[in-house]
Amino acid sequence: MTRRELLALLGAAPLVSAVDPPAAPVAIARATSYDGDLTAVLATMFDQLGGLGRLVRGKTVTIKLNLTGSPALRFQGKPPGVTHYTHPKVAGAVAHLMGQAGARRIRFVESCAAGGGPMEEYLLDSGWNVRALMGAAPGIEFENTNNLGKARRYSRFKVPGRAYMYPAFDLNHSYEDTDVFVSLAKLKNHETCGVTLSLKNLFGITPASIYGDDAGKNEPNENPAEGRAESLHLAHRRISSSAPQEVNAAPSRDAGYRVPHIVADLAAARPVDLAIVDGIESIAGGEGPWVGGLRLVRPGILIAGTNPVATDAVAAAVMGYDPRAPRGTPPFRHCDNTLRLAETRGLGTTDLARIEVRGLAIARARFPFSA
Repeated sequence: MTRRELLALLGAAPLVSAVDPPAAPVAIARATSYDGDLTAVLATMFDQLGGLGRLVRGKTVTIKLNLTGSPALRFQGKPPGVTHYTHPKVAGAVAHLMGQAGARRIRFVESCAAGGGPMEEYLLDSGWNVRALMGAAPGIEFENTNNLGKARRYSRFKVPGRAYMYPAFDLNHSYEDTDVFVSLAKLKNHETCGVTLSLKNLFGITPASIYGDDAGKNEPNENPAEGRAESLHLAHRRISSSAPQEVNAAPSRDAGYRVPHIVADLAAARPVDLAIVDGIESIAGGEGPWVGGLRLVRPGILIAGTNPVATDAVAAAVMGYDPRAPRGTPPFRHCDNTLRLAETRGLGTTDLARIEVRGLAIARARFPFSA
């Protein structure tokens, strides 16, 4: 192979690490109830990862919650925090510890379903005690990132190297106006991605004003009312022309291909500094009440790490899956493996042999999600 041929090959392929992708420790802890001392449990986990102070002291921290779907949608009448949402008590404990560790500002964010109104109203509709959450630490803010929000412009995040799907994403300013980005996710399956963990949680940072099914053709719709099924999932509708368009002239319409690749691009464009997965109570079989065949589960664990790929690899193993499994095998029966796609981009490792697990061992934490 000549030098010119090598450069041409590298230019035509997604970014691939020339060395083994980075490994980082992951902490697992037993937490059997949301009424337990979650602050103490999480404090121990963060100490096992090197301490929160070095990460957040004097900084702005943005915490992306997983609040997928309308608050009105409930599974078996349960509060969404014990089924498919991040639980408010986990969010409160994380914020409290970050405040103690010296965080200057803590901003909770989510692209709240079907709307661009205040996030606080969305949380109230979801049954959250917003006043209590605001009292967890000084300097707590909220922002609905489903549209422009409190800024005058969107922030553009470029995908390093050659993107799988989109070369860049236009996002709410909160994802740029921060020093530390946290993905606070839920331990559950996903109909399109196999698993919903810290990486898949990033799909929700895309504003529906630009990437939604009722986004403006040439400019954002600042009052979106639809999700992203026709646009990002299936490519039946183009995103707003105000943002960079898909790199493929003839886009795939297979959601099982599109969504995992988009998530891997997002993880490269807006890296996660701390991944936390709420697995105390959850659902198996899908990501929310709109999916058939769900069942309630109580894994009784929390998982955290400073690398989202390693964290999700451990979380997938806890769920009883091979984090390196190919498409066509559980849990990736009908989709590509987002974890492997992110690994290929050099974002982290899915090789459990290279990941140091601290606290509870995977074998002791394992809770099979397959019925």
